[in-house]
Amino acid sequence: MEEKKEIGEVALRVSDEEGGGDPKKKINNEEEAAAKDKSYSSGSKTRKRVASLDAFRGLTIVLMILVDDAGGAYERIDHSPWNGCTLADFVMPFFLFIVGVAIALALKRISQVPAAIRKIIIRTLKLLFWGIILQGGYSHAPDDLSYGVDMKKIRWFGILQRIALVYLLVALVEVLTTKIRPSKITDAPWALFVAYRWQWIFGFVSFVIYMVTTFSVYVPDWSFVYHAEGDINDGKRFFVKCGVRGHLGPACNAVGYVDRSVWGLNHLYSQPVWIRSKACTHSSPNVGPLREDAAPWCLAPFEPEGLLSSVSAILSGTIGVHYGHVLIHVKDHSERLKHWLVMGIALLTCGFTLHFSNAIPLNKQLYSFSYVCVTAGAAGLVLSAFYAMIDVWGLRAPFLWLEWIGMNAMLVFVMAAQGIFPAFVNGWYYETPNNSLVHWIQKHVFVRVWHSQRLGTLLYVIFAEILFWAVVAGILHKLGIYWKL
Repeated sequence: MEEKKEIGEVALRVSDEEGGGDPKKKINNEEEAAAKDKSYSSGSKTRKRVASLDAFRGLTIVLMILVDDAGGAYERIDHSPWNGCTLADFVMPFFLFIVGVAIALALKRISQVPAAIRKIIIRTLKLLFWGIILQGGYSHAPDDLSYGVDMKKIRWFGILQRIALVYLLVALVEVLTTKIRPSKITDAPWALFVAYRWQWIFGFVSFVIYMVTTFSVYVPDWSFVYHAEGDINDGKRFFVKCGVRGHLGPACNAVGYVDRSVWGLNHLYSQPVWIRSKACTHSSPNVGPLREDAAPWCLAPFEPEGLLSSVSAILSGTIGVHYGHVLIHVKDHSERLKHWLVMGIALLTCGFTLHFSNAIPLNKQLYSFSYVCVTAGAAGLVLSAFYAMIDVWGLRAPFLWLEWIGMNAMLVFVMAAQGIFPAFVNGWYYETPNNSLVHWIQKHVFVRVWHSQRLGTLLYVIFAEILFWAVVAGILHKLGIYWKL
């Protein structure tokens, strides 16, 4: 691959080519695969994209918009307060899975390793920059029209920062092992695992680091001061008693302890979802007033995209890379689907077994191993379903709107999911900031018409956000305009 080729579009927009050739024949030699399909050539002006991967990427963006903007009205689709897995909890691992698939496709041939590494590092820095701007506290969109952040309270980690970390490490392993990949891969069941063993070794090392740290690190007692202007608890210091190892509850887990030790309490997410847990409110899993006997940690900060949990998140990217390798080396549709489905079902079985046996519960905040397995398995099944419907059966038309969003995912993520476009519109208000076009549409077109705040909010998200941005993405696609990192 020439270095003019965009490297790893990181689940946002990647040139993810699919090999052609005889669908009944496996091509194990990458050079032979390139000869069979001219779209593999980096000099080709037209590259055949994997439409199912674009649709999957678009679906993930849609889910993010839905759960972020309608989750307040329908808390059961919002993040689980602690153990368990809701619709919102699939968004992050789906992103990381797609990152892995994209890495495998974009880096399937490397002509100059140093240049590839330089591009990976530059893209990582771009992701970190946008992550800090959008989720570090500088942007207060969409309702608060002010900008700026107190550096004493800036949030260092977030969604894009986690994607950046996983992308950097997984892509570097893919690049640095390119010269030791075999030129041919046999038809043996474990051939792909053996051929790309260094990727799996790296994933296993990440798993060991996470598990050893989680179950062996001693978590001491700690305290925090709650800050919320006008709140009855503002300025009050709370003490949390721990003194344990291997605890997987909200207060005394190693994941939170590592983040408190590395970043400091002031730099963590100040509104964790555990405020909706049964230990904090009688309204659980909905938002409600604090219980009189609420646990002291209920108002504490916690970083859901923390450092140690991001180490575990590397596994999501590693599994995605394997799915990408299957797409590259296995040319028969049925064989691809068989590989993907078997692995997806195996991951789901492993994850649910760990969860329901109470060995390792499903937990997005900790990014537990059972959570990795269940979400990666689900991602594999979703990709398989899209691939069968779009790339095999040719049912592309119903999913075009998802493809459009998937091909311009960074734009939709920033403008819609992070509220930048609504904030821009809200900046043009009449008399008060609450009297803008966005608020008027939501109130008069949706809430009052349907006589329901919950239903009106949901319909507003579906039509005024998701459908609107699908149309915008479709227009931009027709014009050949894409926001790439």
